[in-house]
Amino acid sequence: MRAFDPTVSAGFSFDRVTSPLNSLVVSGIPTTTSYATSLSLSYAQAFTNGASYSVSFSGLRQSTTQKNTLFNPDVTSRLSIGFNQPLLNSRGRLPNERFMLVARTNQTTATEVFRQQVITSITTLENAYWDLAAFQLNVQVAQDSLAAAKELLEENRKQELVGTMSNLDVVTAESQVAASARDLILAQTNLEQQATTVKQLISKKGDAALDAATIVVTDRLPQPRDADLSDMKAALSTAQSNRPELKEAQNNLQNQGIAIDYTRNNQLPNVGVFGLYAGSGLQGNTALATGGVTDSLSQALSAAYPETATGLSFSATIRNRSQQADSARAQLERNQLVVGLQNTRNQVAMQVLQARIGLIQGKSQVAAAQEAVRLAQLTLDGERKKLEVGISTSYNVVLRERDLV
Repeated sequence: MRAFDPTVSAGFSFDRVTSPLNSLVVSGIPTTTSYATSLSLSYAQAFTNGASYSVSFSGLRQSTTQKNTLFNPDVTSRLSIGFNQPLLNSRGRLPNERFMLVARTNQTTATEVFRQQVITSITTLENAYWDLAAFQLNVQVAQDSLAAAKELLEENRKQELVGTMSNLDVVTAESQVAASARDLILAQTNLEQQATTVKQLISKKGDAALDAATIVVTDRLPQPRDADLSDMKAALSTAQSNRPELKEAQNNLQNQGIAIDYTRNNQLPNVGVFGLYAGSGLQGNTALATGGVTDSLSQALSAAYPETATGLSFSATIRNRSQQADSARAQLERNQLVVGLQNTRNQVAMQVLQARIGLIQGKSQVAAAQEAVRLAQLTLDGERKKLEVGISTSYNVVLRERDLV
């Protein structure tokens, strides 16, 4: 990955060198001592299309004990500007922004993963909440059943006292009271366990106040409506557009497309153009005049001693089998992701179909159950009236109560 943030560098050094000489012709003395102070500055910037440029400046001040120098001390400066532009390999935004593009897609994928976790958490909590509502109704049904069994027991005892009912009917009613009390305890236990489950879903931290609280569901269980059963085509379209796992698979396929384009670009030869412009300066003290940093820098900036260069570079790997293998592997992985995406779409379609069938079955079951409750209540009422006139038994009434429950 190319770095697109600008780079600034600086360097400073000071040197002192003493050198023995084997001749007096050049320096005029057998031993020389020189001092050098250097400063370098540079700035470089790369762009997303592959181009880059740099600006650098260097300055060197030297003094020596030699006799035959033009300037002493002397100041040498150099200012250069260069650029480079790839023409094939590494040209364009895709090969240079590959990992940035993948990171943006992965960020979207992470959002979809989070959304899927939120959907799962909300669905789990909703299911637990309605299960709690059902368990709460079970407790109410068990309480009503126990109350009805106790009422039957009291009636049977009264009729036993007046001699219109046998002791066996009383024992049968007592047995039903015991069974109803057992059912009530079981329903209350299930309700407490479900309430604990809901509390754990609400808060993962220990909270004494929450643990001691009693959850009372005020919402009634929703009744099935025709509007809940959407059109199959509309349901599939909504699922295909909003299911997080589909968007994750599509993002993975998009990333693999970036990888394929990147491997194709790597198979191209390295061709680039470059250019350089530089100016140099040299000044210092002489026997007739005095100069220094300012004069040397002025020469460099005014291009008193210019340097220009431009050129074209080319390099290529013969056959380039490594990059060809990378490209083939990337294409195979893309094909696998395409198949995986289609499998995910098929699974989503199957889940939508199963959910729709489940809604149809659930709606029918609720309607049938409600009708069964109504008929069981009528049967129980009729059986009780028959018991009151002596043409039925407590056992039959108990059976009808169980049917109603």
